[in-house]
Amino acid sequence: MKAVRFHEHGGPEVLRFEEAPDPRPAAGRAIVRVRACALNHLDIWERRGLERVTLPLPHISGSDIAGDVVDGSTSGIAAGTRVMLQPGLRCGHCPACRSGRDNECPEYDVLGLRSDGGYAELVSVPAENLIPIPERLDYVTAAAFPLTFLTAWHMLLTRARLTAGDVVLVLAGGSGVGQAAIQLAHHFGARVFATSAPAKAERTRALGAEHVFDHYAADFSRDVRRLTGGRGADIVVEHVGEATWDRSVRALATGGRLVTCGATTGFAAGIDLRHLFARQLSLLGSYMGCFEELRAAAPLLFDGRLVPVIDTVFPLAKAADAQRRLEEKEQFGKIVLEVA
Repeated sequence: MKAVRFHEHGGPEVLRFEEAPDPRPAAGRAIVRVRACALNHLDIWERRGLERVTLPLPHISGSDIAGDVVDGSTSGIAAGTRVMLQPGLRCGHCPACRSGRDNECPEYDVLGLRSDGGYAELVSVPAENLIPIPERLDYVTAAAFPLTFLTAWHMLLTRARLTAGDVVLVLAGGSGVGQAAIQLAHHFGARVFATSAPAKAERTRALGAEHVFDHYAADFSRDVRRLTGGRGADIVVEHVGEATWDRSVRALATGGRLVTCGATTGFAAGIDLRHLFARQLSLLGSYMGCFEELRAAAPLLFDGRLVPVIDTVFPLAKAADAQRRLEEKEQFGKIVLEVA
């Protein structure tokens, strides 16, 4: 099969479009012909090298995948079935998995991290990770959905316990997680604010954000308080990290919840503990999401109530160009590789 692999860590130039071995059939697994694979920042971190994580080399990245089942004999899903893939990998038998908290599994992994992913014509996955998709849903849109909407669902509904009427501030509203969080919060009846670069403000507002603030120049914490009568946000969705952390904390209402799933601008963040306890704030970590959460979110994609924003589609052979676009923060929404 054709695949994009890297044999050593480095910049986009280490990505090679080349021949790679086809995945072999195995009990409990299915082989999927990849039709589309969406990019995530995880792909870039893998390529650069992750601290304390040793990746198998040569490596095929790609966590967000849609395609056709080639061999699903152990899955009960027929060959030719159109599917998108649950990106999380679990052991299935530990206490966390048995209780439905599979993203807390000690062996938890993500497609394309310690295993081969979707930057290839074929991928082997556990049969339980197959999610059939309707004929009317195109592969590019299906590939753009799983990881970001699963992550945003877990952040908002499970960790931060979103309820109708909450004020939600979403950082980096034009990113994959950002556009998913705006749509989910709006769908479930929240009042939504967001931040973005000025050039992306109008498109961010069109997703359901009432106001969009410049996260480079503005003190969005003050703006949120002004627009909520001095109260602030019930929930802040953070994944930018060091550059916005202080303002994100200050934007919270008394009793507010900040939920974070990443730190693309750096990991060093501090907090005045007096604000934490006197205002009874909650700081919540969130990582990926559970199998049942993606199954709950999928029908909203299938009937058009949630629609991933597609920025650009590249052919698989141009994966290096696609990663450069993501790395340079030029995108609005998801960048997707299309596999012929």
